[in-house]
Amino acid sequence: MHKTILQPAGWAAPRGYANGIAARGTVVSIAGQIGWNARCEFETDDFVGQARQAFANIRAVLAEAGGGPEHVVRMTWYVVDRREYLGAGKALGAAYRELMSDADGKVHYPAMTAVQVVALMEERARLEIEVTAVVPIAM
Repeated sequence: MHKTILQPAGWAAPRGYANGIAARGTVVSIAGQIGWNARCEFETDDFVGQARQAFANIRAVLAEAGGGPEHVVRMTWYVVDRREYLGAGKALGAAYRELMSDADGKVHYPAMTAVQVVALMEERARLEIEVTAVVPIAM
């Protein structure tokens, strides 16, 4: 996959995301993933714990397309409590780096958006993460 980070000259460098990414390959759209396991069961109500599970779910779907975290180009977060998201800072960042790094341990930051919503469809869900990835075309 050819991927280019889009960072306009003179703009401050973003922290934990990219302003934009241009990529070529097979586009993979991943439905919003919440913090439940493969059996659709929540193991925790903790925000970071649910985020960890959502990241693991994203990785599992990406693997089905032959991709990994390095192929994610866009990520949209829906959170039910903005303060909870902002307060999770360091622990959330650590979970992201652990689960969304490539096989070499390099962390990739896609273009991201985070918004607070009134509620999610699953009552216990604290967050939902939607992903777009571009996986290299096999030759």
